[in-house]
Amino acid sequence: MADIKALLFDVFGTVVDYRSTIIREGHQFNKEFALDLDWADIADRWRGRYHPVLKKVLDGEKEWKKLDNLHYEALKEILEEEGITRLSEETLQYINTVWHRLHPWGDAVPGLYRLKQKHIISPLSNGNVSLLVNMARHAGLPWDVILSPEMIQSYKPDPDVYKMAARFLDLKPEEILMTAAHQYDLQAAQDLGFRTAYVYRPLEFGAGNVPNLVPEREYDYAANDFIDLADQLRC
Repeated sequence: MADIKALLFDVFGTVVDYRSTIIREGHQFNKEFALDLDWADIADRWRGRYHPVLKKVLDGEKEWKKLDNLHYEALKEILEEEGITRLSEETLQYINTVWHRLHPWGDAVPGLYRLKQKHIISPLSNGNVSLLVNMARHAGLPWDVILSPEMIQSYKPDPDVYKMAARFLDLKPEEILMTAAHQYDLQAAQDLGFRTAYVYRPLEFGAGNVPNLVPEREYDYAANDFIDLADQLRC
């Protein structure tokens, strides 16, 4: 598919391993702030509130806020459920910015550098711009540009998000390969004429909770990781 000019990437779970990072930093939070929390459980509950709250925003039931703010609201709710109300605002904000410090999957950075040789590469994540910039600097993600639904105050899978990305890149949908480990994201892009690449991330939810990874549709590519995708694209 020599006419593919740009690759867009979902980030949480596709490029970065958010769960392991939250668990790792959570152990340090326990020490620093005298907590006794199961951060594997916290990570799952925190991420578990992601899609329901975005749906409320897209359905008009909740005011649009950038993802940092939605993450913060979810964190406070979870900590209150655990009976923790004594943490300062500064501490809560610091814990919340763990999403800015997520570690990449082992293949992500070398794979992105290879893919970047022949294509424009950019995130198309529901993260806000500052989150994605900070994450890129922390994790060494070599994006050419940062694209975020924050630019139109929406969230994926709103079709306008994908259209916005094509517009900013001045490319046709068929010239863009949407790359993700989440099929709802790929399906939304595919419905608009984007090319699609499904990347398997069986450990996104931890070794004890491997989801069914059978593709629901036929995508242009299916790859075990970014190195495999680079091989398929001959990068």
